[in-house]
Amino acid sequence: MAEKKKINLNRVPIPKQEPSVRSKNFNEVALGYSEEQAVEEANRCIECKKLGCKEGCPVNVDIPEFIVAVRDGDMPEAVRIFKSKNSLPGICGRVCPQETQCEMTCNLAKKGAPIAIGRLERYVADWERAHPEAAEKQKEKPIPNGKKIAVIGSGPAGLTCAADLAKLGYEVTIFEALHARGGVLMYGIPEFRMPKAIVQGEVDYVKSLGVEIKLDWVIGRIATVDELLGNGYDATFLAPGAGAPMFLNIPGENLSGIYSANEFLTRTNLMKAYLFPKYDTPLKVGKRVAVFGGGNVAMDASRCALRLGAEEVYIIYRRSIVEMPARLEERENAEEEGVIFKLLTNPSRFIGDEQGKVKAVELYEMELGEPDESGRRRPIQKPGSEFIMEVDTAIPALGTRPNPIIPSTTKGLAVTKWGTIQTDEASGRISRDRIWCGGDMATGAATVISAMGAGKRAAADIDAYLRG
Repeated sequence: MAEKKKINLNRVPIPKQEPSVRSKNFNEVALGYSEEQAVEEANRCIECKKLGCKEGCPVNVDIPEFIVAVRDGDMPEAVRIFKSKNSLPGICGRVCPQETQCEMTCNLAKKGAPIAIGRLERYVADWERAHPEAAEKQKEKPIPNGKKIAVIGSGPAGLTCAADLAKLGYEVTIFEALHARGGVLMYGIPEFRMPKAIVQGEVDYVKSLGVEIKLDWVIGRIATVDELLGNGYDATFLAPGAGAPMFLNIPGENLSGIYSANEFLTRTNLMKAYLFPKYDTPLKVGKRVAVFGGGNVAMDASRCALRLGAEEVYIIYRRSIVEMPARLEERENAEEEGVIFKLLTNPSRFIGDEQGKVKAVELYEMELGEPDESGRRRPIQKPGSEFIMEVDTAIPALGTRPNPIIPSTTKGLAVTKWGTIQTDEASGRISRDRIWCGGDMATGAATVISAMGAGKRAAADIDAYLRG
């Protein structure tokens, strides 16, 4: 009788830079698995019959199969399995919230720590990047079908949709408003979480499938969606993201020294303020920085502020740590690096100096009441709890909305009160023929992997529609 496999309930830790070191540089925090570590973690897979992990993946990656390939050392096969469903594994392996998706539904999670699927995904992507010749052999050249597709936006939704359609033989052109390819992956996520070389490597893969990418194209200004459809494109997929910031709407918010997280991160990441004066984007943060919000963007902004020279960085959040939406890993990284969490606290006004620059913020304490429409307990102000905190820089990180340019220049689009386009989640179809939508333009600010899932579903529906 075969000996029963002993289950290791503890996952293999991933090496990281020490907090005291990494808080002073923009190099990637997590260093990735070695071959030995990846094989050891892959060996933890119990190869169960009910594939909970695959059910939890928004893009339906064949997770058990790629893990077995890693375990057996067959890396070209691991790459093939992954790329058959996911064109951006290096990105997903770094920023996808696996803990609430595939890892949460991993059957091993019922007994101990789930398989570190995201870390293994990153390992496969990094191996491919180091062995381009092995990956090149696996590319299949599709037979062109004579149809043309316009994709608006080169973020995760647009890249995924474009790659899937190109593999089916479509001639795909991506129109990107910025001067760099990658959308939010380039301007929104810091280098220490998502190295830009990784993003460009993934974009290069999409280009190698035959996808053309046009930069500095603001659809709605240079050309409208209807003009694209009238000039040879058989369908269009709208995925421009959600780049319009939301604000606190309190007195003093227009003072100098107050940045939206969107502007702060764009200056830091896309315009490389952290490399000033090599890149001509100065960004002075001062000694004390306050970031308002509790999501991943707030974590990114606070950790960037530390690396840009701030001595004290506070995250001001009106609820408790339990309600905080940021990933646990990002919260832990921020705390390890020295970010101070000021919970159950909310701002009422900013105070400026004689030159019109922010010098302080008035805050008040909160307590939690009954749950609101989001399911989280509603924060309520404590009477008489006001106090003043001196700050040099303030960064509201409250989320983003879609830019209205495309809806305002495209007739017949049904738009929600939040500025998103009404979209069928299962297919990406909207209120107009030959136009699909996905990612943050459809949902509001969400995760990279949810945007990729939307791009994948839209590609399948576009193909079904055009094939009749």
